[in-house]
Amino acid sequence: MPFINDVIASNAKVIDEDKAKSATGRVSRFRFDPEQAIEVLKSRIIGQADMHGAIADMLHVVKADFGSGDRPLAVFLFVGSTGVGKTETVRVLAEVILGAADQMCRIDMNTLAQEHYTAALTGAPPGYVGSKENHSLFDFEKIEGSYSRPGIVLFDEIEKSSKEVARALLNVLDSGRLELSAGTKRLNFNNCLIFMTSNEGARELDAYRRKFERGWRSWFGRNPSKEREKSILNGALRRQFDLEFINRIDRIVVFEELGVRVLSDILAVEMSMLNKRLARHGVAVRLDESARSFLIDGHDPRYGARHLRRRIRAHLEPELARAFNTERGCHMFLASSRAGSLVVSAESA
Repeated sequence: MPFINDVIASNAKVIDEDKAKSATGRVSRFRFDPEQAIEVLKSRIIGQADMHGAIADMLHVVKADFGSGDRPLAVFLFVGSTGVGKTETVRVLAEVILGAADQMCRIDMNTLAQEHYTAALTGAPPGYVGSKENHSLFDFEKIEGSYSRPGIVLFDEIEKSSKEVARALLNVLDSGRLELSAGTKRLNFNNCLIFMTSNEGARELDAYRRKFERGWRSWFGRNPSKEREKSILNGALRRQFDLEFINRIDRIVVFEELGVRVLSDILAVEMSMLNKRLARHGVAVRLDESARSFLIDGHDPRYGARHLRRRIRAHLEPELARAFNTERGCHMFLASSRAGSLVVSAESA
């Protein structure tokens, strides 16, 4: 019943507009708060000031809602080494904007390494099995979002997909449209934030950075050049992707390597998340200085935050599990790691 649908849509628009009024009296159809989103992002993704600024700019533009309407709301490419927070950034944004990280449409591009896997995105061509079913990896509802919330799509590790698969996305990045091969359905990405992640150039970048850890560069206190790092990454991207593909990206954001200075903050974030999981058992965990040093000193920056997370799983969580499986599970206890001098102090929450 078109008339009823129009009335419902009109009423929803009025309600959303009323809730979205700002202090200036201007109205935005989008209900998320850019400043709040950035604060959450800064608290969860540490050491990425350039990314924070780029995302803040994008969210304010989207909130203002004066886009052309004939292309996606934003197209971003995150590049950098593994474990620096590229995928996690999109998950946090989905959590803040959509209410849950799994509300975004995530496509793991490493599963689309062959040319014929293009059909996984665009559907089987006419004459092939499944051509009439419009099967696609895309979740139609998550792509289109709603009037008050944009859809979010993540193409994770896009450099691992076939070049033909990447070329199939050209229309998506440009006009925000993707017509399935059968020609019976068209996907609309115009109300969507599109993110891509890539490790392309990470090995070359790591080799460049390692030069400054030894030899005459280290003797004279020389540091890697940010411009040179960006040049390395841009060169790697040009070798991997067609120029017309790169030209459709609004912004390429380079993620920084996680240095020693930010490890303490990252550990605090990880411990906060661990304590949230432990809260349902009525237990809180605190690390003394020796424990913090034990976890941080063994960090390998080449593996990013994931390496620190692995150390927590390998050294801290087993000791907690042993305590949980004894009568002392929810009482004060001290545990020394068999692998080193780790000391954990836990007490009832």
